[in-house]
Amino acid sequence: MEWQIQLENFLLWIVEQNEIFIWFFFFFSNFLENVFPPWPGDTVTVFGGFLVAQSLEFGKTGFGILGLASSTYLGNVCGAYLMLKFGDRFLKWVQKKEFPLKKEIYDEEKIQKTFDWFHKNEILVILFSRFSAGIRFFVAIIAGMVGINLYKFFFYFSISVILWCGLLIQGGYSLGSNWGLIVEYIALYNKIFFAILAFSIVVFLFYTLWKKIS
Repeated sequence: MEWQIQLENFLLWIVEQNEIFIWFFFFFSNFLENVFPPWPGDTVTVFGGFLVAQSLEFGKTGFGILGLASSTYLGNVCGAYLMLKFGDRFLKWVQKKEFPLKKEIYDEEKIQKTFDWFHKNEILVILFSRFSAGIRFFVAIIAGMVGINLYKFFFYFSISVILWCGLLIQGGYSLGSNWGLIVEYIALYNKIFFAILAFSIVVFLFYTLWKKIS
């Protein structure tokens, strides 16, 4: 696809910049994917693995695994923290603000049920949130709304980041110039993931409706 070619050309341009610029690029990329899901942050992270492999292969002392790991981790943490704060402030704003259709949109009882479910499953939800761009975006917001303990959130969030980003970096590192294959696998994985998620939601809605009728 044309956008993929443009992205690859852009990433190749990034490689030619100095180490500080590259660090901040990977930091910003990981930050951005937490606040703007359409950004192809996973693709950039995979490319980071390839970049590290190239640096080692040609004996370069510039941007290496420590730079990639630190920029990836800190970018994710800062992005998630911003979404946590947004979730907290947005809920307070909705509760206090009067606006058209508020009664139809803001249902205190249903929202509380969602929060209760989140509290019961928060560890699993946070751990698996990093494995899907769309899910990780909403999880951080909801976590902010329920007022989750920040230490608890970032402990499990860190594990999730290390697992998922570690896999992406290792994939880019191992495949070298064929790092684009990982991107194709990620695209297929996301399609399957969201198909299963959509099917589960439909089944749940039908089950809820059936219970009400019966």
